[in-house]
Amino acid sequence: MRPSGADAGATGAAEAAPPVPILMYHAVTPAPTPAIRELSVTPEAFAEQMAVLADRGFTPLTTAALAAAWRDGGPLPPRPVLITFDDGYAGVHRHALPALVRHGFPATLFATTGWLRGRHATGGPPDAMLGWDEIRELAAAGVEIGGHSHRHPSLDGVGEERLWQEVARCREILAEETGTAPESFAYPYGHSSGRVRQVVRALGFRQALAVRNALAERRQGPYALARLTVRRHTGIEEFARLVEGHGIGRAFARDRVLTKGYAVVRRTRQAVRRD
Repeated sequence: MRPSGADAGATGAAEAAPPVPILMYHAVTPAPTPAIRELSVTPEAFAEQMAVLADRGFTPLTTAALAAAWRDGGPLPPRPVLITFDDGYAGVHRHALPALVRHGFPATLFATTGWLRGRHATGGPPDAMLGWDEIRELAAAGVEIGGHSHRHPSLDGVGEERLWQEVARCREILAEETGTAPESFAYPYGHSSGRVRQVVRALGFRQALAVRNALAERRQGPYALARLTVRRHTGIEEFARLVEGHGIGRAFARDRVLTKGYAVVRRTRQAVRRD
């Protein structure tokens, strides 16, 4: 049945909504470890990129705000963009937050709870991580705190019990430490499957982000929204092109070839495990 009246107008407006760039950052630091170097940016580069967003009239949103607008057919501000950080590296508080505050920009941090400093730590982070006081300060400054699993495995490659534990434990810890149950999730390494998405949804997350290195669109569904990776070598001109939606295929051509290869390897491992 086709919607009618006001419902039809809201649905049509939501379906016609233009794609949105969702930027994926990791570490913001002048001196990353080798393990995270390529997925880091310098504080100076991050500040310059935020200035580009401001100068070009972009309006940053949290992940929850974008998903709610697309879910309910609500309006979006002019030129929406999302600024997201994965894992929970210390430089998000030390270096990125001042630039966000300077422009009045909200953002979303997806925390790997077992990697953060403090009583829930399980070890193994690739660089210096945030502590819980810093997480709470980020939240107070307008940064949405989302989940990114507890120990950062590829969730589509673990068994059912561990999958539930990784997602549930992450959500429980974030709710305990921040006082607010997280609504948004990002898949470690961007890897998910129908099984993973079902668990994320069943445990109370209302939206989730992948990677895919493409613009996010409403038709992708709330549990598979695409993001654009910002790296150490992303120059300011390339950054400007990416947020405007230009040259994305060319910029990430190598990534897409590798992603297809990794997908084949993961499917093979899953088939072997089932046998």
